[in-house]
Amino acid sequence: MRFLSFGRVNNPELAKTDQGAGSLDDYLYDLIPRNQKVRIQLADSDPCQDALRAVLDQGVTETEAFISRRSVDDERTDAPTPVRLFVNQRPTPVVGFIPRGLEAPVEAALGRLVDSGKSTRMQATIRQTKNGLRVDLAIGLTR
Repeated sequence: MRFLSFGRVNNPELAKTDQGAGSLDDYLYDLIPRNQKVRIQLADSDPCQDALRAVLDQGVTETEAFISRRSVDDERTDAPTPVRLFVNQRPTPVVGFIPRGLEAPVEAALGRLVDSGKSTRMQATIRQTKNGLRVDLAIGLTR
């Protein structure tokens, strides 16, 4: 996975290791992932370590992520897009945010899921890195 380089708004408040990962190069012109292996690593997960650890303590590493569609006000203020996980039929607290610059591909994926009549939840994986727990969205599966 490459760090997003095109269209990225660096957030100096976040550690470099917590700015998320992904690349617009992984998407075709119409924001469809190039293949099923495309992943996005969530940003700003450092403050969410307790929530992520609680999920892992339940024996869950593969789950579904819930992402709300952005409202007009969110678009206007460029508000971050929070992500929650569903574990045992219940939502967790926020576990991270869509990295800056990748909101459009995620919105397009949510739109494709709605248009096809599928659930808008995306497969997510929690994994341990040397910088803490991170969440990867399997956005490639929304093709």
